[in-house]
Amino acid sequence: MAWMRYLILILAVLWAGPSWATSAVVKDGGNIQVAGITYRLDSIDAPELDQMCIDEHADPWACGVEARDQLVKLIRGRAVRCEDLGLAPYKSRHIGICTVEGEKATLNQLIVRQGFALNFEPYARGRFKDDEAGARDQKLGLWKGCFAAPYEFRRGRKDGALLGDSCRSDKDLQIRAVLFPEHPVMPPGCSIKGKLAVRARVTGNVGVYHLQGCRSYPGTTEPDRWFCTEEDAQAAGFRKAYNCRAKGK
Repeated sequence: MAWMRYLILILAVLWAGPSWATSAVVKDGGNIQVAGITYRLDSIDAPELDQMCIDEHADPWACGVEARDQLVKLIRGRAVRCEDLGLAPYKSRHIGICTVEGEKATLNQLIVRQGFALNFEPYARGRFKDDEAGARDQKLGLWKGCFAAPYEFRRGRKDGALLGDSCRSDKDLQIRAVLFPEHPVMPPGCSIKGKLAVRARVTGNVGVYHLQGCRSYPGTTEPDRWFCTEEDAQAAGFRKAYNCRAKGK
């Protein structure tokens, strides 16, 4: 019967699980787009694209860009598939466990193992704790230098604990000035300005973002963050400035 064949086809698709995508677009060290869906890698915390760190030579280091590039290298153009765990709290992205073709370990685990992301408690429930410890002990990735935990950076918590092998208590103020610059450099192609705002937190946001063309954009001369897309800004907890109206309004 036709309905029976249709049912069998649906069940076969469900049993097969997520299919391999021919390509993946890496957004940053913890977010990738596969088959048109953006996934935040589950249970990890990777640097934001505009985040700065200190390297092992005590020099400023664009570690957020490096984390993105490392994820690109892990994929190496191979097919990727993601297990969809549902929408993230900010709704614009999904939570995913992603695997690259030919690898037994997930991308989630591999990026932590290489030292370019943290085991993100409490969500990780210790899942990548050993991978993080191994990277820390071997001084891999972020751990070779000095950095603020990405979740601390996103919230602008400049007095939080610093991590890494190259953190020096006698240079604490100088290091924090690099990790939380007053005038952060705009990553290429990331022109959306973000400003931390106490008033925005009343509605559960961290700050406000301003698009080119918004009346507030020219006057926002000292942004605290830079974002590549509105999706990135919203995922970081920023809301759009109220003077950014849709075209024609």
